[in-house]
Order: sequence, then C-alpha cells, then structure tokens
Amino acid sequence: MQKLLSVLSLMALLLLAGCSTVEGIGKDLKSLGGTIEKEATTDKAK
Repeated sequence: MQKLLSVLSLMALLLLAGCSTVEGIGKDLKSLGGTIEKEATTDKAK
C-alpha cells in the first residue's frame, strides 16, 4: 500500500508539473490510469 501511495504521489506531482495543455492532461491521466491498473494487478496477484 505504501508503494502504491508513493507511485500515486509521484504521478500527481508529474501531472501538475508537466502538462500545460488539455492534450497533455489527457495523456498524463491515461498514463496514471495505466500505472494504477498495473499496481492493482500486481497487488491482486499476491
């Protein structure tokens, strides 16, 4: 759970720092969703 929170915090920071357009926000959110899905799959397999 700690790892997931760290990843989400990092992604939120990158999202806020790295996107300046609507298209950029969309790409960042898509990436964040993929990361969350990957972490959920990993945790489910445990």
